[in-house]
Amino acid sequence: MNDSVPAYSLFELVERFGGEVVGDGSVRIARVATLENAGSDAISFLANERYLHQLKSTAAAALILAPSARDAVDRPRIICSNPYLLFARVSALLNPERALEPGPHPNAVVAASASVDPTAQIGACASIGAGARVGPRTLIGPGVSIGRDAAVGADSRLHAGVSVYDGCLIGDRVIVHSGAVIGADGFGLAFDGERWVKVPQVGRVRIGNDVEIGANTTIDRGALEDTVIEDGVKLDNQIQIAHNVRIGAHTAIAACTGIAGSVQIGRYCRIGGAVGIAGHVTIADHVEISGHTSITKSIDIRGAYSGVYPFETNRAWRRNAVHLRHLAEMARRLARLEEELEKFRGSRGES
Repeated sequence: MNDSVPAYSLFELVERFGGEVVGDGSVRIARVATLENAGSDAISFLANERYLHQLKSTAAAALILAPSARDAVDRPRIICSNPYLLFARVSALLNPERALEPGPHPNAVVAASASVDPTAQIGACASIGAGARVGPRTLIGPGVSIGRDAAVGADSRLHAGVSVYDGCLIGDRVIVHSGAVIGADGFGLAFDGERWVKVPQVGRVRIGNDVEIGANTTIDRGALEDTVIEDGVKLDNQIQIAHNVRIGAHTAIAACTGIAGSVQIGRYCRIGGAVGIAGHVTIADHVEISGHTSITKSIDIRGAYSGVYPFETNRAWRRNAVHLRHLAEMARRLARLEEELEKFRGSRGES
């Protein structure tokens, strides 16, 4: 084990994060790894019992297991109700954020009227606009653009190439990955009979605390009022969030989802990848939506929703698509047949 890498015993890990040690709790851990690739200084976990067979061959120094797998192996282990969650916390401990280098890079451009905390780091070629604010211990990466009167709170991380438009507000402990754009104009257009006329987008984007925004995700500013991302929301890569959307606290949304304007999404929702949500829809708290589902009307009751048509051969899909186009006509014909059947039964005295 490399002495320069911090290591923790199982007893120390349980003291910090909870759980129960089974076996030799003095075993020291310096890194996390998969069951297949773990070595004598690593800890791994098992959250899905489909992979129980891998426990027999792993070289991990220790394991994190659920109570149901407590006796599946003799290796030192931590038993807890949520192995994946404990693994995440151990991984964060063993892989801390790189220490900041406070102050602006010589090539950064910081407006004279901007307020940048002296403990913040401003990367090369970053631009901080007039009246903008950057909080303590925040990282503004290379090439990041912070617009006029925008604000970023404490302990946040904006990675290379992020754009934050004028007036947008970002809270504390927020992570924004490369290429994300916060506060671009919403798609507001009026047609005068011959051409499109742009509707000024005068709202902002307001992002709460403990939010994470994936690479190349775009969040449009409001047309009149603000687009709001509440505390604890987690957004994957390449998500489009249109103007005046509100996403409730602790909701998680997977990649390539598109959310149209003025959608209201509740708290603690889970939305899969490539979901499409039509404009002005409201979604209740604690709703789960499967990937590739199209949401065209509001969901008022918590629960799981899916709308994925199973794939099939192109020939079969074309044949079935023809039938789908005639469903309304088929329903009318079926209703007429049922009505005639009831009349026939009535004429024979059948109930």
